[in-house]
Amino acid sequence: MKIGVVGAGYVGLVAAACFADSGNDVVCSDIDDEKISMLKKGRVPIFEPSLDDLVRRNLKEKRLKFTSDLQEVTGHADIIFIAVGTPPNEDGSADLKHVLNVAREIGQGMAGYKLIVVKSTVPVGTCDKVRSVIAANTKGDFDVASNPEFLKEGDALRDFLKPDRIICGVNGDRAKSLLSELYAPFVRTENPILFMDVRSSEMTKYASNAMLAARISFMNELANLSEVLNCDIDNVRKGMGFDPRIGKQFLFAGIGYGGSCFPKDVKALVNSAREHGMGLSILEAVEKVNQSQKEILVGKILRHYGGNIKGKKFAIWGLSFKPNTDDMREAPAIPVIEGILKKGGTVAAYDPEAMPNAKKTFKDRVSFTEDNYAALAGADALVVVTEWNEFRNPDFAKVKALMKGHVIFDGRNIFHPEKMKGLGFVYFGIGRG
Repeated sequence: MKIGVVGAGYVGLVAAACFADSGNDVVCSDIDDEKISMLKKGRVPIFEPSLDDLVRRNLKEKRLKFTSDLQEVTGHADIIFIAVGTPPNEDGSADLKHVLNVAREIGQGMAGYKLIVVKSTVPVGTCDKVRSVIAANTKGDFDVASNPEFLKEGDALRDFLKPDRIICGVNGDRAKSLLSELYAPFVRTENPILFMDVRSSEMTKYASNAMLAARISFMNELANLSEVLNCDIDNVRKGMGFDPRIGKQFLFAGIGYGGSCFPKDVKALVNSAREHGMGLSILEAVEKVNQSQKEILVGKILRHYGGNIKGKKFAIWGLSFKPNTDDMREAPAIPVIEGILKKGGTVAAYDPEAMPNAKKTFKDRVSFTEDNYAALAGADALVVVTEWNEFRNPDFAKVKALMKGHVIFDGRNIFHPEKMKGLGFVYFGIGRG
């Protein structure tokens, strides 16, 4: 099949590479000329495990092509995916200007039937707007469908190639038939393609992310209470997770969620409700809890040092909002580091992938080290912010020898309190009693 993908960001690039790898002829466009130049050379501008290999292989096999000319996509493809960004406005609503601009350009360049599929995360009713914009700019035959993405950063290729479900919002049999054919190679294990009306498809994306965010904030609030009541939230998590009505996923306490999806999607859903005269009090609380949770580590640090950390050095392990990505968007590391710097502390930081992006945020206010041990040299305390696997079982004798102080603030509960105490560390976790 001839596929077009507009937007070579995280979602668009993964989709383009995976569609090409299943034998389709794919052209992917982006307005960022520098990014397109990199991709043409097989250099991927984001970190996602194995994505670079997938892109290079399909470039070599000539199933994947990159361009900065959207009309090249429109002329080539029978199915065009819109996968451009929808950043939040100041009021939390989704900014749809990029989506609608692409729709207009597609309409202006169309010849023959096209299926336009909105893969960007968009509020309910956006596909109707896309349809109106295209119709105003063409007399050609087309359909508009919704196909939200459900990709976890750090595991996106597996999520795309072996999805637990595929959601498609369609208004007719022709669009349904095309999407069924396109996605057939990805559901050979009989996980479902769920066809529904377009608006329900748009809503499903927001509802899914909002539910996951709610679980995280719920556990973080319970963790804070557990700490006061001298309970261990990790034991509570295990006791809850074996109930099949609850399940084990997204029950880990920590210092809040970040990234490109949960924060903006919760805000956008709350804003959509407000626009229709409704309130979503649960999700408003989810967002409020998440913002305060990002400041919890700084509060623990200040309490331990009696409010005075001026001149003290803190080693930060982890900068990305989660492991296996270089994404710093809404990362808890940002308020943690800013809070330390504001109170006069100094920071030496390490992350396996996110340091180039972190340097853009912090400039020379933070020193960045070549590995996690180097950050510990002369540090008064270690602060664990992101739970990369390489941080889970370090050489604690080496850690202790390198540090000036022997205090650990564990924002992801990757260490066991009793073990840390036995090794001679003063240990602070999240909700560990």
